[in-house]
Amino acid sequence: MEKNKEYQQYQIKFNVPPHTGKELDYIKQCIEAQKICGDGVFTKKCNVWFEERTQAKKCLLTTSCTHATELAAILLDIKEGDEVIMPSFTFVSTADAFVLRGAKAVFVDIRPDTMNIDETKIEAAVTEKTKAIVPVHYAGVACEMDTIMEIAKKHDLYVVEDAAQGVMATYKGRALGTIGDLGCYSFHETKNYSMGEGGALLMRDDRFIEMAEIVREKGTDRSRFLRGQIDKYTWQEVGSSYLPSDMNAAYLYAQLEIADEINQARRKIWDTYYAGLKPLADAGKLELPVVPEGCVHNAHMFYVKAHDQEERTALIDHLKANNILSVFHYIPLHSAPAGKKYGRFAGEDVYTTKESERLTRLPLFYGLTEEQTAYIVDKVKEFYR
Repeated sequence: MEKNKEYQQYQIKFNVPPHTGKELDYIKQCIEAQKICGDGVFTKKCNVWFEERTQAKKCLLTTSCTHATELAAILLDIKEGDEVIMPSFTFVSTADAFVLRGAKAVFVDIRPDTMNIDETKIEAAVTEKTKAIVPVHYAGVACEMDTIMEIAKKHDLYVVEDAAQGVMATYKGRALGTIGDLGCYSFHETKNYSMGEGGALLMRDDRFIEMAEIVREKGTDRSRFLRGQIDKYTWQEVGSSYLPSDMNAAYLYAQLEIADEINQARRKIWDTYYAGLKPLADAGKLELPVVPEGCVHNAHMFYVKAHDQEERTALIDHLKANNILSVFHYIPLHSAPAGKKYGRFAGEDVYTTKESERLTRLPLFYGLTEEQTAYIVDKVKEFYR
């Protein structure tokens, strides 16, 4: 009976989408205003919020981070024969957006400390076909952007930040997604701030704004028409529909209103994990995340690294047996069928596969209680005892 009570008390999911209580009210406002398509009141509110918070020149909500990255690829005129440098340890969307345009994904090894692209290996991967570098800020911890931007400037390359996990995180005081030429955010249900499915494209300066609006609006200049700058809109360029419903934006905006509260709550959970598991790390039992100097993370995730894949599987099974869902992450893209077909690995895979096989993520979401967090820490310790 006591065991069953514990089971009910600690049926801990890996993720629960954030919810503030205002979402339904805001969605209702959209319905009552009879404006539920893209670029409504709440979409504009979200765009402005991100522009003010990140100091980006322009922010445009999109239907997903995948579509934000596709939009970036179109703006950079990525085409067949081009090469785009990125880590292999990332979600498929990072590569898909450029492969769809005919480019080859060139994978570079990661750093074992942050799981981010190894900035010291990028330049060796540059060829005359290279068009862009796509750093991925894993777990909301910034890549070494100064070095990456220097390489890009030296070789006249674009930088597209995959900041899907990086909302509210910074590098040397600058918001992730605003350092490169273009930046992409995700508001998938697994992210710190969610609209179910959704994303955003951030632009550092004026160069891409007009074309981004055109491509995002099916290739038309409808955005200028709605602002009263022209008396009719027409098809101007190749494009697609990257506009999310204003109801999705309404759901997101409810969270942006308390973004700092959500961020602080997640950081507290992250800090509790770190403090509770540090004795195991000090004893050499496992490894904890590393946040380099100058980086302010957003507690997007908390992961631990076991000694090897076998131990990781046993740890996940142990946590599951105690009603805690812990999950591993990406299978490196270069080892996947499509990765072999549409990409290549530049240099040696020293850490990408090895480190990915050791990593598992612990539950972390807005609403995870102190009691639950302590229970998870205790069960990880129990495994290593």
